[in-house]
Amino acid sequence: APRHLRAVAGCYFVASFAALGLPPYLTEILPALGDEDGRWAGLLYVVPTVFSALGGPLWGRLADRFGHKPLLLRAQLGLTAAFVLAGLADSLPLFAAALVLQGVLGGTYAASTGYLGAAVPDRAAMSRALTLMQVAARASLVAAPIAVGALSPWLPPQRQYLVLAVLPLAAALMLTALPSPPRNAGERQGRAPREQARVARVAARTGLRGRHPVGLYLLEFGFVFSTVVSFPYLVDLVQQAAPGAPAGLAGALFALPHLCFLLAAMPLHDRLTRRPHTSLVAGLALVSLGLLGHATAATVTDLVLVRTCFGAGLTLGLVGLSALAAEASRGRPPGSLFGWVELFSKAGAVASGVVATVTNAAWGPAGPVVAGAIAALALAVGSTLVRPSRPLPST
Repeated sequence: APRHLRAVAGCYFVASFAALGLPPYLTEILPALGDEDGRWAGLLYVVPTVFSALGGPLWGRLADRFGHKPLLLRAQLGLTAAFVLAGLADSLPLFAAALVLQGVLGGTYAASTGYLGAAVPDRAAMSRALTLMQVAARASLVAAPIAVGALSPWLPPQRQYLVLAVLPLAAALMLTALPSPPRNAGERQGRAPREQARVARVAARTGLRGRHPVGLYLLEFGFVFSTVVSFPYLVDLVQQAAPGAPAGLAGALFALPHLCFLLAAMPLHDRLTRRPHTSLVAGLALVSLGLLGHATAATVTDLVLVRTCFGAGLTLGLVGLSALAAEASRGRPPGSLFGWVELFSKAGAVASGVVATVTNAAWGPAGPVVAGAIAALALAVGSTLVRPSRPLPST
């Protein structure tokens, strides 16, 4: 139901605030914990991501077995406990342990999408639900670092973990009012044998059949990799193109593609998901073009144009990918499916960080964006092996 969808997406948004807003400030947090130069910031930045990825499939299987609502509440309460520990930590090992717990006990995206996969009645509605979850994620990605920075003069970033722990706790309380969906997708599919047979035919045509839709996992990994690899050294690219530019320019340029997605994703959703494969391939092409433009941008205007192109690709790609994931979720246990999607998504993010570091050391700030452009173009070509399905119904 739309009310349930909005509630889950809203709770995911508020729960993501500390998870997305505070890591950029690790270099300010760590000196007070004994790491004076912040040399562990890079490693600790990816610790929650790694452990969230590793735990995703397990939590997903447990959700399919014991119920999606209890496991969704578990994720929100797990984040609350981890944030409290991080805010109270008085040593580097204890703070690192809190970040490990954040990854192990969190996983709110996989838990939320698993719940929606069991509760949302059809694939068109599920595609909209997944797109709305991405809207919530991008909104939090834009707003959270700004909010943390605004609070920093009055409250140190580490102590903000304690304040922001209230958000997942409040989300858990809100989610208790939601109904419990069937414990497995088969319960719902069993009541509609014609729909189940149709889904099997569509899956056979798209290459998403089998217990695990490996094609979807690889698309998720590659798309995340190609879009995230440019993040770590964007500030250096801005400084090269516009020496002496205001400090806030890099932040505005970072946010621009995500704002494009926030403005366009839902209004364009039904049109784009009629041909999800085409939308994804077009998005990858625009991402590749935009990233190559980053390497050659010489003015602020150039950067605005290439970031807008990147944002258009991000929008087309994410909506198309959400539609393919919704298609793959029909007839499969949603917890397990989205747990594996989470693993490959997080693996793409971790791999992008490693590649960005290596290519930046070898070729400077242009290295990561060129690597991302090559990956996006290769994925666009490779994804043609996953043939498009018939259009999603417009409802």
